Amino acid sequence: MEFRHSDKALHWQERLQRFMDDKVLPRSAEYWAQVREDHTRQPQAMEEMKAQAREAGLWNMFLPGDHGAGLTNLEYAPLAEIMGRHLWSAEVFNCNAPDTGNMEVLHMYGSPEQQAQWLKPLMAGEIRSAFLMTEPAVASSDATNIETRIERDGDHYVINGRKWWSTNMGHPNVAITIVMGKTDTDAATHQQQSQILVPVNTPGFRVERMLSVFGYDERPIGHAEVVLDNVRVPVENLIAGEGRGFEIAQGRLGPGRIHHCMRTIGAAERALDLMVERLLSRTAFKKKIAEHSVWEQRVAEARINIEMCRLSVLKAAWMIDQGGAKNAKSEIAQIKVAAPRMALQIIDDAIQAFGGAGVSGDTPLAELYAGVRTLRLADGPDEVHNRTIARLEYAKHGGRGG
Repeated sequence: MEFRHSDKALHWQERLQRFMDDKVLPRSAEYWAQVREDHTRQPQAMEEMKAQAREAGLWNMFLPGDHGAGLTNLEYAPLAEIMGRHLWSAEVFNCNAPDTGNMEVLHMYGSPEQQAQWLKPLMAGEIRSAFLMTEPAVASSDATNIETRIERDGDHYVINGRKWWSTNMGHPNVAITIVMGKTDTDAATHQQQSQILVPVNTPGFRVERMLSVFGYDERPIGHAEVVLDNVRVPVENLIAGEGRGFEIAQGRLGPGRIHHCMRTIGAAERALDLMVERLLSRTAFKKKIAEHSVWEQRVAEARINIEMCRLSVLKAAWMIDQGGAKNAKSEIAQIKVAAPRMALQIIDDAIQAFGGAGVSGDTPLAELYAGVRTLRLADGPDEVHNRTIARLEYAKHGGRGG
């Protein structure tokens, strides 16, 4: 087996890391100051960094072929890790969720007209988008429960429902959403759902409230509860055709989970760096905290777990490249469970190393913990992924497969 990244991949990693060090991280304080000053406007610092990144060719790197950088999932994965050390930085390179997933949907399933109207400005970083799937009234871990209705009425579809955890709805540049709902409740279970494009300025589309994550408002992106009250959009807004909602969702989620997991590994690496720096700089009971054996154990376990998890994610990325997401069903589920759990333990240990400072806003650790904790729910909770893994194991022995 070859464990070395290709020369091409190493070249992209070096370019991205240099740009982060030279152009992005020095402006972090300026960016957050502008966010706090007025979260209803896109920070000027972000727009300036985006322009620089696009000029440098560090743009849409997640998209395959001519649309993006032409990188495989395996080649892109380390870039997601680099951006994951500072989660807000992904927008600089137009590689931020959920826009990445929505662009992939439009790239793979969108009509030429949909691509011209929405994919083009998304790829240009001119607008942002949201994906409306989860609902407050049902257990959305089973997506067949979703109750939002998408009903044909002449040349339009009429949409009624309530969604929440609609990420990006707080962003000042959000313009378009992809809504998942039922078009035919009499069809087979996984052919009842469809996905449709709904602009945020459509009459009847209403943000009911913004949701917090462990008390954080998650500015400037934000997560919203959205009501769709007799929202009417042209039939041309339906993506790929009626009954293809689950197919589209699976096409979107495979590579997206690679991105999530590698960004999570980046967050874990940052937490480990902060923890080690703290341990080496503080003295307790007449010796450096780093010299107390309990911390040697925690640091060692952190490094071991990061390395194991990274190799698992890279394996899943390679398998997707070789045969598509269906070829890596178990591996994708495994990393989706393992990466957030691993990162949360390391972030928690880092908080412990910082003591009171760790739970304050003086370090990024508390907010980092809040953000990573949501990934045990986003894109499917741990329990659903473990169910998939277990069923695939049962199938090897003649039992019911996943």
